[in-house]
Amino acid sequence: MKRFAPALLFGMILVLMAAALVVFTPNSARAQAGTTPAPDDIIAGALLYDKWYAMVGVDAPAGNMPIWARQSTNSRSGAETWRCVECHGWDYKGAQGAYASGSHFTGFPGVRDLAAAQSIDELVGHLKGIKDPAHNFSAYMDDAALTRLVQFLKFGLINDDDYIDDISLKAIGGDAARGKTLYDQNCAACHGADGKSIVFRTEGVNEYLGTVANRDPWRFLHRTRFGVAGTDMPVGAKLGWKVEEGRDVLTYVQTLPTGLEVEPSGGVGQGSQPGAAVGGPPAGVAGGILTGLAAFIGTIGGALIFIVILLAIGAGVVMVLRKRD
Repeated sequence: MKRFAPALLFGMILVLMAAALVVFTPNSARAQAGTTPAPDDIIAGALLYDKWYAMVGVDAPAGNMPIWARQSTNSRSGAETWRCVECHGWDYKGAQGAYASGSHFTGFPGVRDLAAAQSIDELVGHLKGIKDPAHNFSAYMDDAALTRLVQFLKFGLINDDDYIDDISLKAIGGDAARGKTLYDQNCAACHGADGKSIVFRTEGVNEYLGTVANRDPWRFLHRTRFGVAGTDMPVGAKLGWKVEEGRDVLTYVQTLPTGLEVEPSGGVGQGSQPGAAVGGPPAGVAGGILTGLAAFIGTIGGALIFIVILLAIGAGVVMVLRKRD
């Protein structure tokens, strides 16, 4: 047995070295090797996709992103044109998804299929302008940030068609009761029980959380999972939520006030019975008869007075003519 001890010891050393290599290998290197990166890296990449300059802590570059001049349908300018999401959408499908029409339409493609088909190195190359020099972000983000952005694209994207109906914009198969529980535990403290404590200003219009959830559910689901760039908020990916939990929260928040509800008009609803009538005919049959007679007599009397006046005028004219004769 003793002669096998060195071999056994050597084998144990190899196992420990392999384990240490996995533990201490940087997340970016793991991603390059094809393994799933740490959740924090995916979250950081999702926030970079949302608004990378807020995550990096710099102002957006001056002017429009160079590729922006290749389209003429989206009238936004400046900082908005530098955001990944403005070209590729919150559903990651670009012109093939929610941004296929409307004010956000650019005609630029999505990233979901591209990310699935290409490697980490190839995707980083896209962000460095290897395929298109106008798409070079290496002057604004370092390699670590670019890698995290790609890690999100590679490992964090979902097929929103499984969770959101693109016609009704409603969540598919969500559990509103569970969504309410999650919302009350993690969101209500800031947004309020009705979602109206924080007012969002979107293109000159005030919106509540319920407005956003109903108007742009893809953005809501993305930010429920990963947060908002430049803000500190509970993040589903850090809370251990699966996509389904984010979908449940979306389902519940879509029931909250949007600010677009139609208010009932006056005189409708409980407690709005009509008051006593002012003016008009007296109530009852007799009152109606008297009112009718009065109207009839009043009409005849007016006619008689008119006739008398005409006769008087005629008689006066006749007398004047006789005196002339």
